[in-house]
Amino acid sequence: MSAPKKVFGIILAGGEGKRLMPLTADRAKPAVPFGGQYRLIDFAISNLINSGLRQVVVLTQYKSHSLDRHISQTWRMSALLDSYVASVPAQQRLGKRWFSGSADAILQSMNLINDEKPDIVVVIGADHVYRMDFRQMLEAHIASGAKATVAGIRQPLALASQFGVIDADAETGLIKQFLEKPTDIAGLEDSPHEVLASMGNYIFDADALIAAVEADGESPTSGHDMGGDIVPYFVDRGEAGYYDMKQNEVPGSSPRDRSYWRDVGTIDSFFDAHRDLISTLPIFNLYNMEWPIHSQAVNSPPAKFVRDSVGRIGNAIDSIVSLGSVLSGTHLERSVVGPWTLAGGGSTITDSVVFDHVQLGQGSRVHRAILDKNVVLADGATVGVDRERDLARGFTVTESGITVVGKGVFIER
Repeated sequence: MSAPKKVFGIILAGGEGKRLMPLTADRAKPAVPFGGQYRLIDFAISNLINSGLRQVVVLTQYKSHSLDRHISQTWRMSALLDSYVASVPAQQRLGKRWFSGSADAILQSMNLINDEKPDIVVVIGADHVYRMDFRQMLEAHIASGAKATVAGIRQPLALASQFGVIDADAETGLIKQFLEKPTDIAGLEDSPHEVLASMGNYIFDADALIAAVEADGESPTSGHDMGGDIVPYFVDRGEAGYYDMKQNEVPGSSPRDRSYWRDVGTIDSFFDAHRDLISTLPIFNLYNMEWPIHSQAVNSPPAKFVRDSVGRIGNAIDSIVSLGSVLSGTHLERSVVGPWTLAGGGSTITDSVVFDHVQLGQGSRVHRAILDKNVVLADGATVGVDRERDLARGFTVTESGITVVGKGVFIER
């Protein structure tokens, strides 16, 4: 019997996340809160840990303090079996420069691979919401004999221009072309109305990955990007296979949330991903305990719903409320509320996402809005009710009408 392959996990978490501003004004994109008590990074790490990987590094760069702190406080593995999840900032090992792309991040962090000497390296992004059993992709990668394997998720043909698209050869299992945001492409043979979009998850033979990023680092014309440069490198050599997420069987998943994957790179997609959580039969089920999404344990009392000072009774409909929150006579509907939110009597929260430690005064109203942490609404204040007023106050308002208030803002009536 051959010895099992040693597998090393790398999570790319250095992205700036400009399209999520102002939520990324003071934090890295993977550190943005999601679903009440989670951070975006928790989904990537949970998938690797649940898949049996025990040596994982997170490469960070942009405004990484809250991300580094979250990883150090949350992801403590047993050192007895040499298990760890370690946050690794840009080290400038190749000169006084920052990462110039995701491939360059790996090149500048090559000491991590050299120290562990793995047979296989799993490289994934840090800012997607999904469940995936990487053991199954690993088995497919090893069986294929490919040097690189790219995970693909089926998406509507009409959305092809938003993704890197895999032009796959079903007979050989190899990628014929890797197309960056194509505007004219045929659908899949077995599903003409769909394309296979790259999930940003890759598996490489370690020696092949090292050779590829070193060659890429010497190219003056490269963008030093995993999807834009490294994957085409393997495609051109006939060494890139693909893995269809449709094959992935995650324990505890239902037909409704099977193969769910959401890129939350914009305010609208971030908002829509929260709406996927709150229906009776959610499109993405946070309550699947056979494949849990782990996060920091919040040392807080339970959420509480009480009458307000004049006896008004609140209600909560199709919503998630996190630990430590107290809602007094509040009408809450189709919303996600983070830890330690305090809502005063007669307040209303509808179709919104509220981060932690937000305070809503009596009679305040929040509608189709995202409130970052420590936002305070005065009595009678509103957000998301008057678009022109929100813009005049300097809030971000998307074309679809979602108002975003940055961290620590006080909102007057």
